Amino acid sequence: MPAPTSTTSGTRTIPTVDDLAADVITHHYDDLIAPPGLTNFLGTTVVGHDLTSLSAVTFPPVSQGLALTGTLFVDGRVFESYGIPIAHAWRPDRVVRSASVGGLDLETVTVCVPGETAVAIDVRVTNRGAERRTVSLTMAANARVVQSGTAWGDAESPSERNEVTVDAAGNRLVFGSQAGTAWSIQGLDRQTGVRKSAVPPTPVDEFEVGIGGAGRGGELETTLDLAPGETGRFGYVQAVGTDRAAAAAVFDRVATDVPSAVLAAETFWNGQLEAIFTPGNSEYSGHLPLLDTTSDALRRLYWWGALGVIWFRREFAGNVHGRSYDTLMPNYWSTATFIWDYSLSSVVHALLDPVEMRRQLRHWIASDIHTHFGTSSLTGEAIGRWYSVNDYAMTRMVDDYVRLSGDEGFLDERVGAGDRSAARVADHVVEWSEAWKALRGDRQAGSGRLADYGEIDNLLECVSSYTHEVASLNAANVWNLRTAAAILDRLGDTEEASRLRSEADELLPDVVSLYLDGTGHFAAGQPDGTRIPVKHCYDFNIVGTTIAADLEPRVRQEMVRFFQHDLQTDNWMRALSPWDPDASFSVRPDHQWNGAYPAWPADAARSLIALGAPDVAVPWLEGLARTANQGPPGQAHFVEEALPGINGGARKAPPQLPYINDWSCSSAGAWVQLVLESVFGVRAGHDGTVTAGGCAAQLDPNATLSGYRVAGRDYRIHADGRVEAE
Repeated sequence: MPAPTSTTSGTRTIPTVDDLAADVITHHYDDLIAPPGLTNFLGTTVVGHDLTSLSAVTFPPVSQGLALTGTLFVDGRVFESYGIPIAHAWRPDRVVRSASVGGLDLETVTVCVPGETAVAIDVRVTNRGAERRTVSLTMAANARVVQSGTAWGDAESPSERNEVTVDAAGNRLVFGSQAGTAWSIQGLDRQTGVRKSAVPPTPVDEFEVGIGGAGRGGELETTLDLAPGETGRFGYVQAVGTDRAAAAAVFDRVATDVPSAVLAAETFWNGQLEAIFTPGNSEYSGHLPLLDTTSDALRRLYWWGALGVIWFRREFAGNVHGRSYDTLMPNYWSTATFIWDYSLSSVVHALLDPVEMRRQLRHWIASDIHTHFGTSSLTGEAIGRWYSVNDYAMTRMVDDYVRLSGDEGFLDERVGAGDRSAARVADHVVEWSEAWKALRGDRQAGSGRLADYGEIDNLLECVSSYTHEVASLNAANVWNLRTAAAILDRLGDTEEASRLRSEADELLPDVVSLYLDGTGHFAAGQPDGTRIPVKHCYDFNIVGTTIAADLEPRVRQEMVRFFQHDLQTDNWMRALSPWDPDASFSVRPDHQWNGAYPAWPADAARSLIALGAPDVAVPWLEGLARTANQGPPGQAHFVEEALPGINGGARKAPPQLPYINDWSCSSAGAWVQLVLESVFGVRAGHDGTVTAGGCAAQLDPNATLSGYRVAGRDYRIHADGRVEAE
């Protein structure tokens, strides 16, 4: 592949896997370290805490829940029991795990093999002693593979007890589902000791926290005889498939040369990273602009967001869309795409992969978005309960897609049951902009004009006071009406557009009435007419990014002061103020006082800039960039008051109870939007104009974005706000 692009100043504009490598993290058994994930777009896996263990090896349509396999024993003793610290080094293509015990240096390199439904681990052991050493290495192998014909509608993907046999080849174990439609073949790339477990199967068919139950399938054992200073190696492979012969063929291809599989992963991921920023690439239907800057923080956050979106690309066999983008990874909600999270990366999808975005939007428009939070890429079925954000999220996505792609014809397409007689996309946008009217209820006090967005499970899930008439989504309704009006103007329906703008103007004072004077935050209206003060970042973020220009200067200043005092930390933020009474309700860090969901700091910085406080946002970016040191953004990162950071970055929250946060989340594209539309201030209007004017010059007066494609035409954006057609 071509060498990564550099500017004349020597700053890189296209990253490699080394540029995006996480800091090395050293930990002991079961420290609060979120185990990292790997993907090859066909499937995913969790790379476990020890040197060789894996869990959640999932290649749809084959799943096995969170089943653990590959646990290492050294000289017959489970490695974790040695109490030895283990170092994890993540890159997009691999995880390197290393430790030393008893005069041995052990290093493993784990990859999801490009183009194969397989995971491979290259294991190397070096004898650092003065005497020849024979060491026994055993991996406990398990599987719970199953193929389910329905949508995986739970956070944990399906699994079932498997039958296990020793393959005649003598170096592998074969696990099969009861129906014979899902297979996991696990073994080594050499002749080895292979045996089924002597432990009888547990009567409990499912894993139970604190007890276990994944089942012991068997052991894979090999022996290395090492002279002083000598390094020996072997490879482990797990191949997954819906047919035993096909899975065996995958295993054979990979096991023939595990070191080559490791190298192939590096080549694959460097190619993906290059494709993101290359016009006319063969991987995506679009591309992202090249950022040329001497600001390390700006570059790091931009690349962090881009990687965090493509990380969720899925093209497994049977995907109803052909290509989709999952939401969480690698523990939970495999094959699910949430409307809310996708919308937070909307600008990235519209620029990088508009063909996929168009297909996904049509699918969601044809569904009833008021009954679910997302859909399955296995079956297309709706998943979960209604999320109150859906009308705003869908409006935002259609707006971004049409503005940036220039695909005006999409607005006239009819989508829904029967399609020919269904409403136009533009009509759906108008419907979403006015859906709030049906959510108004009778009130004993107040205007009764605001939408009631339901209970805790329809909103933030772990903030009990954030219910009903919330400022965020009611402010979004003002934005929705204005955005629908701009779309109708584009289609020439100026009379209807004027009506919607008038509705927005009428609604605005009722939204602002939720503001609590002098505090910087808002209240949530309740069905009995009372109002509960809520000090949550979601109001700050959405009000600031939708109606900042409509607020009095005093209110904008108070909001900024509230953010600085209650929410901002050096390298992350609190989603909820620790001075809010509801801070005692939950410890889930994506929405509570002890951390924040990955899009919230990016959107908070956008809000600060919109509220007229770039002088607060810009210095903060330096600290936020330090948090981009543990792989793609996690579903939540802790603030350091809750848990010490990692090398200056806010620590990712782990998946175990009570935190239950996944290692990465697709809303990472919010960081790209921050750089493009707030720091550089780029705006592509429905009238075809492209303007800029942000605060990029405060970071680097010579920074540029090139190849910024709007409606098929490329632009160069300068830090000082100049826009040039390329």
